[in-house]
Amino acid sequence: MTLDTGNILMVGSILLFISIIAGKAGYKFGVPMLLLFLGVGMFFGSDGLGIQFNSPSAAQFIGMIALSIILFSGGMDTKYSEIKPVAVPGIILATLGVMLTALLTGGLIYCISGILTGVPSLTFTESLLLASVMSSTDSASVFSILRSRGLRLKENLRPLLELESGSNDPMAYMLTILLIQIIQSGDMSFSQAALMLLQQFAVGAVAGYLLGRLALHVINRLNIDNEALYPILLVACVFFIFAFTDLCKGNGYLAVYLAGLVIGNRKMLHKKSIVTFFDGFAWLFQLIMFLALGLLVNPKELLPVAGIGLLVGGAMILLTRPLSVWLCLLPFRKMSGKAKIYVSWVGLRGAVPIIFATYPLLAGIDHAHLIFNIVFFITILSLLIQGTTVNYSALLLGLGKVVTKKKKEFGIELPDEIKSTMLELDVTPAMLTGGDRLMEIDLPDNTLVVMVKRQGRFFVPSGNTHLTAGDKLLLISDSADDLKALRQKQIAG
Repeated sequence: MTLDTGNILMVGSILLFISIIAGKAGYKFGVPMLLLFLGVGMFFGSDGLGIQFNSPSAAQFIGMIALSIILFSGGMDTKYSEIKPVAVPGIILATLGVMLTALLTGGLIYCISGILTGVPSLTFTESLLLASVMSSTDSASVFSILRSRGLRLKENLRPLLELESGSNDPMAYMLTILLIQIIQSGDMSFSQAALMLLQQFAVGAVAGYLLGRLALHVINRLNIDNEALYPILLVACVFFIFAFTDLCKGNGYLAVYLAGLVIGNRKMLHKKSIVTFFDGFAWLFQLIMFLALGLLVNPKELLPVAGIGLLVGGAMILLTRPLSVWLCLLPFRKMSGKAKIYVSWVGLRGAVPIIFATYPLLAGIDHAHLIFNIVFFITILSLLIQGTTVNYSALLLGLGKVVTKKKKEFGIELPDEIKSTMLELDVTPAMLTGGDRLMEIDLPDNTLVVMVKRQGRFFVPSGNTHLTAGDKLLLISDSADDLKALRQKQIAG
């Protein structure tokens, strides 16, 4: 079946539906949902049910849009207070760590490429290109796995891993483009290469900050009657930031991530609804991106590269990534050895390396199809081995615990402009020892019970309302500390 305007909506909706169902089932067994999305795409592809999708340029375009949304959304969800303590090691991992991983892995590929049966000898530059494509950790995979598993990590590991994965794609992208240009031109001086990297980083950082502030100013000052248009306005800003930065020879991926940081950490009109919109939007594009990449690959072509894929993938997991991490984090003696081991382990490969692998294809580089298939194989290997053990490895190292997220009974949130805080509280028998009327319950000052849920029924209470164990209370207070203390008291009791 060939995708065309007549069937693309029907096929696309079926693929999305099946992917979500597969993801829900796989989540129970600890299988990363993004791996299942890839698998659904491969199952329906040319070597499966026969959907023909053979356009690297279309896959690259989908990936570019998806990564812009995913990185921006990830930046919006990241708080300055969380990343400030880990900013320096995170930036070092995102830059020097990527370069070291590419160099070490490239040297290994160069040594073994001509030895393995069925794998042609790659030049050192081609080996570095293959390694550079895979050198960054995947933001989509890291964000989705860390945020969906209910894993609470010690030693500021979550913000460190998210900062690294959200900001290391630019370095991998620049190395990939740089090496493609070297291969095509035959030569490029070290000063030219260094200048290109510096320009990409500098322009991307400045554009991301300034355009992020500008977008925030526009959203807060532009009075739109229809509130539903604000998320769409921000989407337009995200795409403009990416495209404008790229036009100025900067790195668009870095720009949108920094713009997300700027916007997410400042006051913005309708912020809660916009953040919710972007969270769903990011998941939609993750789905579409992984499905498209799964459709693009021919699974039969992965078998010939299984040997080199296992060797290189295993080396990245057990050797080159850990060595790069340990060298980068050597000055940070406060970080424990177990934490460094965990950072080394959560070096997930995902959609980003596959998207970057389409650049050699479109540039007509020799062995580009080999590079693409090896990258795809290693991505699957990484998601299978590392992605399924993110929780287990943290628990094994004593660096985290799984926290079950409590379901919200009322589903009510206050706008950011309102300084009051809300809390949902279960009524326990211990709370009723002094009397079962609401006025007899010990609550902090300036705290009100605005709603009660009892056996599926909601009602507004009065001081004389009789409470029973199992009732759900919705509290509002001017003091977040008082509500936190009340929650801790209930947990301790």
